[in-house]
Amino acid sequence: MSVDTPEELAGLRRAGRAVAATLREVARRVRPGVTTAELDAQAARVFARHGARSAPALVYGFPGTICISVDDEAVHGIPGPRRLRAGELVKLDVTAELDGFFADAAVSVPVGQVPPRVARMAAAAQASLRRGLQAAQAGAPVNAIGAAVQAEAERRGCAVLAELTGHGIGRSIHEEPSVPNVYVPELDAPLREGTVITIEPILGLGSSAVRAGDDGWTILTADGAPSAHAEHTLVVSAGEPLVLTAGG
Repeated sequence: MSVDTPEELAGLRRAGRAVAATLREVARRVRPGVTTAELDAQAARVFARHGARSAPALVYGFPGTICISVDDEAVHGIPGPRRLRAGELVKLDVTAELDGFFADAAVSVPVGQVPPRVARMAAAAQASLRRGLQAAQAGAPVNAIGAAVQAEAERRGCAVLAELTGHGIGRSIHEEPSVPNVYVPELDAPLREGTVITIEPILGLGSSAVRAGDDGWTILTADGAPSAHAEHTLVVSAGEPLVLTAGG
């Protein structure tokens, strides 16, 4: 969507705050032995406190409140009885609907102490997100975001899982435009001020290929290597973007 009124911006901010609060509170509970279902239940409690609903459940019938993916599970992992183990990397992907507005963000959280290469990959995802945010300026081509994300990820020795992309958002989860994490030459249309999008680098330690899991939801790395995910929802402006899911 494009933000055209102060009321729309206020609605998006409220949805963004609900997402940020959920990520903070669920991330604090990540530890060895906790189940992904227990983390999901905490997300549901935070949503209820904010008056928000799970956007994946609302729009797509996802069987959980948030997506929780572990190690080689790149995105869309279903919460359940799995107990987290020390050394794993868990990705928390939170998308909320609140009063008709949507916001989406993700973080990668280590379970105890993770291998150094996994910690570096998680840091690379965050750094790639920061580079993407810097590129998201009104008038710049959409593909400037992917070019920035890809350059930072590859500089840090990580593969971009290119099939998984950012997207427009606002009145539903997935809207135009598509926001790839790699440079796509034909995506040269300029970003417009007020456009609401997500930027979400999803990186791996092996190849860039992914595969569908048996549950019909989870997307995994094709080679079984760990992956990392970082994401924010933002409003494009003439200067620095307004990050709706940064908290505050």
